[in-house]
Amino acid sequence: LFHKGAYPQTDATSFFSGASRSSVTRCKPGVNCPSTRSGISRQLSPLSAVEDSSAPILELQSRSPSGVCRHSRVEGQIRSGEEGTQNNTENNSQENQAQTRCQSCTSTFLKVVWGFLIILSVSSSWVGTTQIVKITYKNFDYPFFMTWFSTNWNILFFPVYYSGHLATAQEKQSPIKKFRECSRIFGEDGLTLKLFLKRTAPFSILWTLTNYLYLLALKKLTATDVSALFCCNKAFVFLLSWIVLKDRFMGVRIVAAIMAITGIVMMAYADGFHGDSIIGVAYAVGSASTSALYKVLFKMFLGSANFGEAAHFVSTLGFFNLIFISFTPIILYFTKVEYWSPFSAVPWGYLCGVAGLWLAFNVLVNVGVVLTYPILISIGTVLSVPGNAAVDLLKHEVIFSVVRLGATIIICTGFLLMLLPEEWDEITLRFINSLKEKKSEDHAEDITDSSVHTRSRSRANGTVSIPLA
Repeated sequence: LFHKGAYPQTDATSFFSGASRSSVTRCKPGVNCPSTRSGISRQLSPLSAVEDSSAPILELQSRSPSGVCRHSRVEGQIRSGEEGTQNNTENNSQENQAQTRCQSCTSTFLKVVWGFLIILSVSSSWVGTTQIVKITYKNFDYPFFMTWFSTNWNILFFPVYYSGHLATAQEKQSPIKKFRECSRIFGEDGLTLKLFLKRTAPFSILWTLTNYLYLLALKKLTATDVSALFCCNKAFVFLLSWIVLKDRFMGVRIVAAIMAITGIVMMAYADGFHGDSIIGVAYAVGSASTSALYKVLFKMFLGSANFGEAAHFVSTLGFFNLIFISFTPIILYFTKVEYWSPFSAVPWGYLCGVAGLWLAFNVLVNVGVVLTYPILISIGTVLSVPGNAAVDLLKHEVIFSVVRLGATIIICTGFLLMLLPEEWDEITLRFINSLKEKKSEDHAEDITDSSVHTRSRSRANGTVSIPLA
């Protein structure tokens, strides 16, 4: 559009500068001017090649009543063409802005849709994992072997990621090239044997402890209690980040941390601080603590990671677990701590179900950060608490005491408070001020309307009244 409006203007300028003195001839009334008409038509040929309005211009010139072949009408038509071009440019810019808004709205809508789907998937996978573990305990009561077996499935994380890369990426990369690209999470030199042992060992130990303590807690408490207590890891992450990483202090998150600690104490007090209840609460709180320590150390030493780097790191944890942690279940087996006989009695179907859902949960958490808003992933995690409660109530007929129910609600509320953004106070104040301004504007409009109505009615009655503000 820019060139289409510029070039005719340049041609018309040269046309008028050369033709204003030479080609304007006067004719007597009633006499035709064939030479002038032919000259104008020849000189307008470049313009007529660009714009379709050249023929009406020549027709108007041949019908001039005074017999004078003027170019003012050509100038008017060209100016109108320029104005039309500018209007078209403005219209196109408005259309582009509308398309941009539409695309942004579409992307936001898709993110929200993906968010709801991932919320349901995350909560369902976590509820399914917890409930299948409870079912497996009826026939196979060996939590460390279950932890080791499930962690080995982390090796499949990177192949799952690479399969998604082949399905969605326009430029395909070889597995080795993609593996080296994602190994930059360990440093510029990639994954070396020294870094494999130095960086992977502490995270693998923390990963194993988190899952092992979680499974131990499920032996002592209901799935609802354990999933609620595990939500305290959000408060522990904030406290550790505030102390170790010197993150910003937020009063609302301190309140949320206090609520989490209050819920833990109430959960332990539910059965009188004795028996399996206090041990199960200790296991669950230990699992939440090691999970928080894992996240804080990851942020400290490795920083942020994209989906490919996270898949690479989790698969590396699976390899480390298979190579270096495998001696632990063997020792437990021969020391009769976790001994099962015969080998064919192992419920491999349930174990594969637990491992598969655990892997799906980790994949969904990392995929969800890419496809939708991270806050929705956290909401999906906390929704596992009412999901487990529904299963425990309907299937296992668990009766929840008032103290446990109150503790669960307090912990979940504290978890949700942790999801508030850092600028939540400023956003809230701006929102309140905007509401106040809107109310004041509406009130002023109501007063204006009422005063106008009063004055018109007074004038109709022959009197004038002045309303008091």
